[in-house]
Amino acid sequence: MATIKLNVKQILKKQGKTKYWLFNELNNMGTISYSNFNNLVENKTKSIKYDNLYKLCKILNCEPNDLFIVADE
Repeated sequence: MATIKLNVKQILKKQGKTKYWLFNELNNMGTISYSNFNNLVENKTKSIKYDNLYKLCKILNCEPNDLFIVADE
């Protein structure tokens, strides 16, 4: 069965950025708890708010389809 996952860690690696950097950038645009942020980046969440999707795209300079990958389980 295929699942949709966030590709944030790979994008960060490609851009030479860290999770810590991304967490700080997201907090500059509004508050997100580290727990929620970590669950998002580590694919331990079942949903994402449009607002967070927008912020990730803006910060990472990418399109929404760049943030997602389809992975076979």
